Amino acid sequence: MKEHYHSDNLLQKIKDALQKAGKDLTRLELKDLAPVDQLHTGGALSSIELFRKAGFLPDEQVLDAGCGIGGSSRLLAKEFNCRVTGLDLSDLFIECAVFLTNCTGLEEKVRFQEGSVIDLPFEDHSFDAILCQHILMNIEDKAAAVKEFYRVLKPGGKLVLHEISQGLGQGICYPVPWASKASLSFLEPWEDLACIIQQAGFEKAFVSDESRKASLWWEKVKKASETHTQRPDSLGPGIVFGENAIFFGQNMAANFKNNTVCLIEALFKKGKDD
Repeated sequence: MKEHYHSDNLLQKIKDALQKAGKDLTRLELKDLAPVDQLHTGGALSSIELFRKAGFLPDEQVLDAGCGIGGSSRLLAKEFNCRVTGLDLSDLFIECAVFLTNCTGLEEKVRFQEGSVIDLPFEDHSFDAILCQHILMNIEDKAAAVKEFYRVLKPGGKLVLHEISQGLGQGICYPVPWASKASLSFLEPWEDLACIIQQAGFEKAFVSDESRKASLWWEKVKKASETHTQRPDSLGPGIVFGENAIFFGQNMAANFKNNTVCLIEALFKKGKDD
């Protein structure tokens, strides 16, 4: 899995692309980074809408599980004044996340740590909330991850999910953002995943199938990729994902159209007495 997300000299590539775009690395705004750090389905606007629905509050201690290069961590800190810890398995992503957070002046609110979600390096009851955004399709042992989420959440804490799940259709088109081939993808039907979460002790607060919005968004990405060829060194998904990125728009648009995947937003809560 680390190989799928590996990109040689990733930090330098991002620096070079930002400078070519005329950005001052000492005074970056979040919008400057969006082409490379807001790669979740729906982009930054979709994430902010979910964060509002989930009720993130100022000074909440939030774990961004599988944070990548830190885009959502920085959004939570900037827009919601949360105190965020970003965790990722990739040391390259963590290196980039730290640098970009310093460049945006958010280092007092956001910190990053390398580690695995199935063995979280945190004490019990450490966080008010956990954000789980487009990561569970990379995790084979989802029960272990969810058990760890439950452990590190404070009583009454919330688990916020923005996840791609397996649809009713057959035959996923690869490559996709989370996997270059089927052996790297661990999609499960939402019903099965929800069962795992509730068996760990979580209580469902809300679930929303956002597949239609996701389908429209990926159609726009597809059309944009067909009309605007991205240079390999320009700021965008290609810096992180390499040559596979050019296929994401057409493949994900097809996957949503054929109902082989679905997009779910959900909020689960840990009991106040747990």
